[in-house]
Amino acid sequence: MFVSAPWLLKLDPWLETFYRPAQSSTIFYYTDLVVNIYKNKQILSWAMYDWANSAFATIVLAGFFPLFFKQYWSAQNTVTESTFQLGAANAVASMVIVMLAPALGAIADAGNLKKRLLIVFSFLGISMTLGLYFVEQNSWILAISFFVLASIGFSGSIVFNDALLTDITEEKNYDRVSAFGYALGYLGGGILFAFNIVMVTRPEWFGFSSVNDAVRFSFITVSIWWLVFSIPLWLFVHEDKSSGKYSTTQVMYSGIAQLIDTFKKIRKLKMVVLFLLAYWLYIDGVGTIVRMAVDYGLAIGLEGSDLLLALLMTQFIGFPAALAFGYAGERIGAKTAIMLAIAVYLAVTVVAYRMNSVEEFYALAITIGLVQGGIQSLSRSLYARIIPKSQSAEFFGFYNMLGKFAAVLGPLLIGIIAAMSDSSRLAMFSVSILFIGGGILLYFVDEKKAVQVAEDIDNQ
Repeated sequence: MFVSAPWLLKLDPWLETFYRPAQSSTIFYYTDLVVNIYKNKQILSWAMYDWANSAFATIVLAGFFPLFFKQYWSAQNTVTESTFQLGAANAVASMVIVMLAPALGAIADAGNLKKRLLIVFSFLGISMTLGLYFVEQNSWILAISFFVLASIGFSGSIVFNDALLTDITEEKNYDRVSAFGYALGYLGGGILFAFNIVMVTRPEWFGFSSVNDAVRFSFITVSIWWLVFSIPLWLFVHEDKSSGKYSTTQVMYSGIAQLIDTFKKIRKLKMVVLFLLAYWLYIDGVGTIVRMAVDYGLAIGLEGSDLLLALLMTQFIGFPAALAFGYAGERIGAKTAIMLAIAVYLAVTVVAYRMNSVEEFYALAITIGLVQGGIQSLSRSLYARIIPKSQSAEFFGFYNMLGKFAAVLGPLLIGIIAAMSDSSRLAMFSVSILFIGGGILLYFVDEKKAVQVAEDIDNQ
């Protein structure tokens, strides 16, 4: 799997004449991508970590944990109480990473601790996910504790995995290698999710006496999947040692200084600031829907098996739809396409408020799948246009921190509204505030002006 076949290598001269990276054609682009990744053991091993950890994002974060938490671990509580508990747990996990992000980024920049700390955070996530199997019924506090720690392990490991991108390939290949990892994540998470859904819907086929036993065992499959497919990265990815070793104090000081410096630069770029504020709001809304959709479906009386099937539909629709949405962005402009996606998400929250049938939930799942990958990829490309190219690394570091750790406001908002109003419908509808706010701010982003300012900085 990780060693190029001799016969393929013999075709290199022919392949070089067939695919041309400079070509704008999508076919040429992805042909070049596939061939080069196949020939690079480090890139393939690095991308496999997306395949590995996406099982947690899909099955635990979005799928089985919200379902099982409401019906098993927090069954003694009311619907709105469990919604508040889940929303608060997601917010706490995200906030912890937000507070740790500067230090984590500084450690990553140190250059020789990235892989080791990725392993540490991976083991935290893997072990806590495995621990969910042993949590007894009605033990919601323990379940929440394991979930928060697993989420911290998951998010923390991603920080270092992203940092390793600069060690495994050249700058010109960052976009395509990153996209390859993203695509593998969709596929990997979807494959294991499909298997687990069959296991949960037909527990007798796998020797389980109940659905509860099958769901609990799914957490074991996630931890094994995450562990096994992380091994290629641990073995074959080598980080750049040129930075040398730094003390903890030096690392922390460097991280804080770098964060302050980047913040000072961003403040001078008004359109960049405006975009980042918009992005923070609408991507928080996107993340909240992913995390809370199953909880909401259960709260309004839908069956768990139907909700899981809807999530699976979103997973597999998302991959080709992201590519199609990217093409649409080229035709009508990234900003316009993002505004369209925000409008779709806003419509989803309105329809969800009045939703009563599983067919409507399926329709919403398909709709979200059509825009979910697109709004993420086009946000990145738009941001890339409005920042100085000469300072892209540090600006994207700030952007990635916001993107990965944005899911704080939404889950907390849902939890609070649910607790205050005793209405899960109103709680989900409240997410519309994030899309409205993000859409309004994005509307006032002047892309042409932002591009000109960025070019002026590059030319200084």
